[in-house]
Amino acid sequence: MTGMMKAVWYEANGAAEDVLVSGEMPVPAPGAGEVLVRLHTSGANPSDVKARAGSRPMGFPRVIPHSDGAGTVEAAGIGVDPAMVGSRVFVRNGQWRRAFGTAAQFITIEAGCVHPLPDIVSFETGAALGIPALTAACAVLKDGPVTGQTILIHGGNGSVARLAVQIAVDCGAAVIATTGDMARADRIIEAGAARVFDYRDPDLVRMATAAAGAPGVARIIDPECGMNIATSLDIIAERGVIVGYGSVQQPVPELPFLKMMFKNITLSSILVYLLRDEEAASHAAIVGDMLTRQVLDVPVQEILPLDQAARAHQLVEVGNRTGAIILNTD
Repeated sequence: MTGMMKAVWYEANGAAEDVLVSGEMPVPAPGAGEVLVRLHTSGANPSDVKARAGSRPMGFPRVIPHSDGAGTVEAAGIGVDPAMVGSRVFVRNGQWRRAFGTAAQFITIEAGCVHPLPDIVSFETGAALGIPALTAACAVLKDGPVTGQTILIHGGNGSVARLAVQIAVDCGAAVIATTGDMARADRIIEAGAARVFDYRDPDLVRMATAAAGAPGVARIIDPECGMNIATSLDIIAERGVIVGYGSVQQPVPELPFLKMMFKNITLSSILVYLLRDEEAASHAAIVGDMLTRQVLDVPVQEILPLDQAARAHQLVEVGNRTGAIILNTD
């Protein structure tokens, strides 16, 4: 395929309104092992916004932002099953260690970084899946089945955490959660949590362990692992697992190793970009199945045209969202 496509890019780090540019560039051609996806939507995530602001080196003279998107496979490169052409997909890792992400009408990407999007699911929802839904599924299931376990999910109103609540419950776990905004605790209850507590409550350890009952909390999922590690270790049961997918507030926490050792605790971390293709495919299949059964709520807060990418980044930076911020690339 030849021709031009609409895209958004930046050539220097800085504020969204200062560095994001809308324009046209040539449609790329898929290389060996790649597919060409005609994108209909692109999702703006916090990591995309931070990268544009300068949290990690650009590495390229020009960057099209965003890792997540959804669309239709238009062409397949050498070594890719041609049956993929025409399929509806969602994209992950669009701009991870690559120059050109999903804030454009087309993207070429490794075939292992696209996953089936059920016909029942909109492209807008599809663009909200890559980072949040795969992180959530991995956090819940990376160590195996959770049927019959009690899981504590911190920050339950966050995009990843709320998805994790739903996935854990659908997989047979009981979920308790924490939040810093008890006025929105009902959203976490609606997602399937049995109880929601204020993470700042000085009585949190007692309340959480009482809510879990015997045999206790087997797994804790946390977007601020360092900040919560002391409390989590008091709550977690012996042989439990603490899974962190962030630690911005306290990036270099002090680990009480002896307490961990005498409970035989496993502390692990997730970076969704580094999932192996087979891992990502397994988690994507679980997400796709839940979407097909209409038991996974993936809220979208706002849909903006591609040329309003700066506004999308600003909305993500403000925080306190109730859903994904999506760009329509059509």
